Amino acid sequence: MKVYLFLVTGFEEIEAVAAIDVLRRAEIDVKTVSITGNQAVEGAHGIVVQADALFENCDFSNGQMLILPGGTIKLGEHEALVQLIKEYYKNEKYIAAICAAPMILGNLGLLQGKEAIAYPGFEKYLKGAILSSEKVVRAGKIITAKGPGATIDFALKIVETLKSKELASKLAEEMIHT
Repeated sequence: MKVYLFLVTGFEEIEAVAAIDVLRRAEIDVKTVSITGNQAVEGAHGIVVQADALFENCDFSNGQMLILPGGTIKLGEHEALVQLIKEYYKNEKYIAAICAAPMILGNLGLLQGKEAIAYPGFEKYLKGAILSSEKVVRAGKIITAKGPGATIDFALKIVETLKSKELASKLAEEMIHT
């Protein structure tokens, strides 16, 4: 099982790194992908993360999910990534977005009629979505989450979706996440 998490300058570090950590605890193969042309990517708070690969060097055909951390809207400006998101959606593969990133899905019309959430102030970009008051929402093959404080719940929802509710509960207990 392979998932791809995308990094761009200004990404929200906790949303990326904590999600990677939880997913790897669940033995989900997470590959971090830089869309900057450089494997070292600086986040919103000056933390530099070394991506596993550059976008242009990846074959995404074997993936089960794309994960879009927030902190910036720059992910939505990368045309090849936008096309990949559309392709995953069309092929009914999973897409998970947190914080500002759900706006990318909204702008593409992928949230039409689906329950979704985003960082406060970004709800207006969730075109056609049914706005949720929850921290994390799964609507079919799309998972959205509110922001940094929802990261562990976001990651556990991904584990539940790709593996099992039992494993997600076990990890939450082991991490003292109540």
